[in-house]
Amino acid sequence: MSKKVLILASNVGLWAEELQAPWDALKKTGFELTLATPFGVTPLPLVLSMDKGFVDPMQNYNVNPPEVVDRCNEILDTGEWDSPIKIEDAVMSDYDSLVIVGGPGSALDIVGNPHVHKLCVTAYEQGKILGALCYAVGAFVWARESDTLHRSIIYGKKIVAHPREWDFTGLMDYPLVRAKEGNAGTNIVTQGFAFPLLVIVEDAVGPNGRVYSDPGANRNKPQVNYDHPFVTALSVESSIAFGQKLVEVLS
Repeated sequence: MSKKVLILASNVGLWAEELQAPWDALKKTGFELTLATPFGVTPLPLVLSMDKGFVDPMQNYNVNPPEVVDRCNEILDTGEWDSPIKIEDAVMSDYDSLVIVGGPGSALDIVGNPHVHKLCVTAYEQGKILGALCYAVGAFVWARESDTLHRSIIYGKKIVAHPREWDFTGLMDYPLVRAKEGNAGTNIVTQGFAFPLLVIVEDAVGPNGRVYSDPGANRNKPQVNYDHPFVTALSVESSIAFGQKLVEVLS
């Protein structure tokens, strides 16, 4: 029987490939995918993530291959992401796995979202596979077990987290491609990312856990890890490896 996967994405700043790569990998395998966003509208990519010439100032290389941008435009043209449900309406018992994808916007409307936390805790308690990429890993930090200790669901686990060396330090705004009335993103400007992910993940896993965070990672050396039930990956350069690992684990 085909696995049913619930995928969560930001409405205020998706990094295109971070949804496209796992989406295509899971779809190609034959899994049934349901997309959910905070507002129940298309998750539009950041302009930067669709710029074929964009050179990441932290990593010093072009992070958006032309074929990836072309594929993302094809998905947007065909409306493949145009009918998401609202995250608050998702029922975790309907799915076999929960996958949360990243981008700077995820720090604003996914990581601190109580509806996301509820889905994470439910998936964890039901023994389902949970995946998160890039800054979306932060959602696991605030998803707390329902016992009296209320520790993070990743306490004691081996988790991958976006390195501090890659956190932008300048002003960052969030313009989206194809923005329109009713799906315009946000006009918020932050000083770098909303928070340093690595620090809160290190706290959440506790003294018996471990955080992997390699600032030397790239497309030829992606970073992804599976520590049941969690599949976590570094950033955009690891998007393909993240999708492949999800397929491997769910299969």
